[in-house]
Amino acid sequence: MFKKEKVNSTFDKKIPRIIGLVLLDVVSVIIASFLALWMRFDFQQVPVEYLHTVIHWLPVDCLIVVIIFIIVGLYTSIWRYASVFEFITIIGSCIGSGLIIYFYKHAMFLPAPRSFWFIFPALLLFFVCGTRYSYRVSRLILHALTRKDCSKNVMIVGGGEAAWMLINEMDRNGKYRNVQVCCIIDDNKQKHGTRLHRIPVVGNRSQIQSMVEKYKIDQIIIAIPSASKEQIARIVTECQKTKCEITILPSLFLTMDEKNVSIAAQIRPIRYEDFLGRDQIIVNNAEIEGNLTGKTILVTGGGGSIGSELCRQIVKAEPKLLIIFDIYENNAYDIQQELYRNYPRLNLETIVGSVRDYPRLEKVFKEFRPEQVYHAAAHKHVPLMEVSPNEAIKNNCLGTLNTVKLADKYKVEKFVLVSTDKAVRPTNIMGASKRICEMIIQAYDRRSETNYVAVRFGNVLGSNGSVIPLFLKQIDSGGPVTVTHKDITRYFMTIPEAVSLILQASVYAEGGEIFVLDMGKPVRIYDLAKKIIRYKGLEPGKDIKIVFTGLRPGEKLYEEMLMEEEGMKETPNKLIHIGRPIRIKNTFLEDLDDLIKVASKNGDEIKEYTAKMVSTYKPQRRKDDG
Repeated sequence: MFKKEKVNSTFDKKIPRIIGLVLLDVVSVIIASFLALWMRFDFQQVPVEYLHTVIHWLPVDCLIVVIIFIIVGLYTSIWRYASVFEFITIIGSCIGSGLIIYFYKHAMFLPAPRSFWFIFPALLLFFVCGTRYSYRVSRLILHALTRKDCSKNVMIVGGGEAAWMLINEMDRNGKYRNVQVCCIIDDNKQKHGTRLHRIPVVGNRSQIQSMVEKYKIDQIIIAIPSASKEQIARIVTECQKTKCEITILPSLFLTMDEKNVSIAAQIRPIRYEDFLGRDQIIVNNAEIEGNLTGKTILVTGGGGSIGSELCRQIVKAEPKLLIIFDIYENNAYDIQQELYRNYPRLNLETIVGSVRDYPRLEKVFKEFRPEQVYHAAAHKHVPLMEVSPNEAIKNNCLGTLNTVKLADKYKVEKFVLVSTDKAVRPTNIMGASKRICEMIIQAYDRRSETNYVAVRFGNVLGSNGSVIPLFLKQIDSGGPVTVTHKDITRYFMTIPEAVSLILQASVYAEGGEIFVLDMGKPVRIYDLAKKIIRYKGLEPGKDIKIVFTGLRPGEKLYEEMLMEEEGMKETPNKLIHIGRPIRIKNTFLEDLDDLIKVASKNGDEIKEYTAKMVSTYKPQRRKDDG
């Protein structure tokens, strides 16, 4: 009812504008008809028979023109955004109207000079364009007259369609009256020396600094939505050599769903996600939504960085019920309130509890009967787990075992474990515990109707405990920024990317797989630190020092994504691969029970017991293990 009233109200507002345009077109036909005759006879006396033809048949001529204009949509276009397409439409409509008027008058043997049929459409075109484009032209003139004293000079990086749309909008939008686009930077040499919307293309990205000085630039807008993060990173590096405000126009496809979207309104300050990590993977959203819609879904660790993003993406598919399960009530509360704000009608249950507490967890399974489980609850901080290894086993292994058992008992359709690249040939107890979790998944998949899978990925940009928030805090404190080793590398992806992989994996799940993302090239942490310092407008080594602290316990220089014995298998998404199930001892579950018992005693031998279960794990002994 509300939508219908809103549509009717909008239509009512359009009626006066449409009537006004129709009247203007009628006047244009009348003026064009008489003026065409006078021009034909050099503004001398027009023969009476020609005047009678025009005067007596003007109503028919006007009706024909209006009907043609209605058919081609000239009364529904938004003329403040008129482009070449609308201009071509007007040309075709005026010529078409002239032809129809010619044929019916010719068929009725109505007298008219031959040159009239050329002059009339041309004049009609002139008057119709004048009425349609006068608003836009007047705005451009007014904008040009009032922007002489600009408060901000702008450089645009990228001389493509996005830049054209951006300049076009800034020209006609009064909000940007005090903004002057002075120059354009583009790496395409063929564009150098040309102009885009009167703005000169002055050089490539290596000339950004010199052109900033020449044109006294205050703001740089990176307007290359199709650029890769690697390309953006190189551009940002050049921009950071200046003192300008650096902004970016993100991928336009994210904002093109709505008509008449403001391109300039999408400009935002550059963020580290724009130039770090790899280009985001593309997933099949239709498949993902089809897998989640109408389902009851449980997310353990739902308040964490990965768990909360899982919740954000899952609710878009309109599940029947979403259950957030987390031991840390503050995080659980934050994501609960966020989801309620954005989705007021969401069916949501937020439950505080630990995956180590089997009875508490079983109560949730028994009451809500989840159809899919996303297990993100885990201890993930490598150095902390090295000094508290028993806690890694209790939370990661016991917590996963409890959740897996209950998923089997209550007939869950799919169970997805959030794993890590640190499970590959682990050098720390956290990675070893996650490898055991993967083994639990594969062991239970062989004995259960539930499809159990794991998703393995590297470090997540901006997640709790990741290196970037640490760097940002250190920079805000004046430094130094600490890096463990100059050559240490890590794979990185954004949180939304990691979560989209998890959800895509749940679609592909047949049982027992370990899904692995093709994460591209690893990132050197030292280079990452320098980029983050420059991102904050400072110079590494000069404003902020970088200090090497040495590898921490359990830390290795290079992360691996896939164990050799697992092999590789392709999926419909070329960036997602599957590690084939590996051999697991027949006594694995019994050995796991023994390991959990040892952990519950908080003894010092837990790492040795873990190494017996994970043959590739070689523990590093510490005096304070406990």
